[in-house]
Amino acid sequence: QVQLVESGGGLVQTGGSLRLSCAASGSFYSINNMGWYRQAPGKQRELVAVITSGGTTNYVESLKGRFTISRDNAKNTVYLQMNSLKPEDTAVYYCNANFNLGWSTHAYWGQGTQVTVSS
Repeated sequence: QVQLVESGGGLVQTGGSLRLSCAASGSFYSINNMGWYRQAPGKQRELVAVITSGGTTNYVESLKGRFTISRDNAKNTVYLQMNSLKPEDTAVYYCNANFNLGWSTHAYWGQGTQVTVSS
């Protein structure tokens, strides 16, 4: 059983910062891509950023410069540093990771962590 557990969400004022963490646990050989998505009320879930096992990153263009994704492969953890937060960043943030299970690969989602940015 593979599990992703997010932490670090909360309430912050406009212009503030938050750092989200997502730790993977369970039985797997390795982790391929890890990423962050978000879903605002009434909207579809959207990609925020992705990072490969080798550290190559890809961001939604509109978030470049404010958000930074990173990972610690030794800890099986991915991070999202969010700076200069705006009210429109308010959403539930979800971690996603693609696991190498040996006989196949499978993507899992975390439970989500709420980020609220007050104006």
